[in-house]
Parts: sequence; C-alpha cells; structure tokens
Amino acid sequence: MLFSKKRDTPTFIPDTTQSKVTSVIGPGINWQGDLRGSGGVRIEGAINGEIAISGLVVVGESGKVECDELKADIVIVAGTVRGDITCQKLEIRATGKVWGDVVTTSFSSEDGAFLRGQMRMEEQVEAVQVAPSPGDEAAPTNAAETGSPTEAESQS
Repeated sequence: MLFSKKRDTPTFIPDTTQSKVTSVIGPGINWQGDLRGSGGVRIEGAINGEIAISGLVVVGESGKVECDELKADIVIVAGTVRGDITCQKLEIRATGKVWGDVVTTSFSSEDGAFLRGQMRMEEQVEAVQVAPSPGDEAAPTNAAETGSPTEAESQS
C-alpha cells in the first residue's frame, strides 16, 4: 500500500445551487447583445455579445458563441466559442472547440477537444459580479439624496 494515500476533500467543490441549467437558448435562436445574470444557461443557438453569468454556462454541441470575453463560474464547451474565457472550472468536451485565451483554476478536456489560445492556470479567479438591473436600485436624483451640496450652498 505504498501509493494508497487519498485526498479527503476534492480540490474543487462546485456550488450545486449554481450548477443547474435554468435557462436555455435553443437551436435556431440568434442572440445579438450581452447576456448577464445568475443561474445556469445552456446555449444551443448562437450568441454574439459579452457573457457574464454567476453560475453555469453550457455551450451545447449546436451552440456557437462569439464574444470578447465569456465570464462564468463553470463553463462546459461542447460546441464552439470564439473569445476569451475566464472561469473557475472549464471543461471542453470531445466536440468542443475554443479559439481564445483561458484563465481558470480547474481544466479538463476529453479526447478530441480543441483549444487554440493561451491557457493560464491560477490559484484563484475572481468571482463573476453581476451588476444590478436598472430597476433594482433607484439612483439619487437630487443633491439632498446624494449628500453633496447644491450649487447655491457651495457659493455661500
């Protein structure tokens, strides 16, 4: 039993509340624009725009993503991604193709997976911060709410 020492805890423990697919962009859908939020999304159609998801992003076999950067906690690629990926965990499946640079803490690929770009492994990757929606917080509208002096107060 020379090599029988086992780790008690895995090095990566996914958050199971964020690793479920809650939204699907189906085949035949062409999304133009940014995709931001939290939860899990499966892409079987085409997206052209930035992606920032606090959770799981699955690019299915028929999925195509073109973006400057895809940011998520967990990314699974079985389709094509043209753009940089920043995530905690990246899996490229046998049918997956990635053209872009990758920054991650955990990486795995199946035989036949394709990656053209630089891979940078980090001990930690900054978590995705999802900005609040425009209707979530009311912005201060006058000087009394912001705490800054009005023009009349600053002249006296």
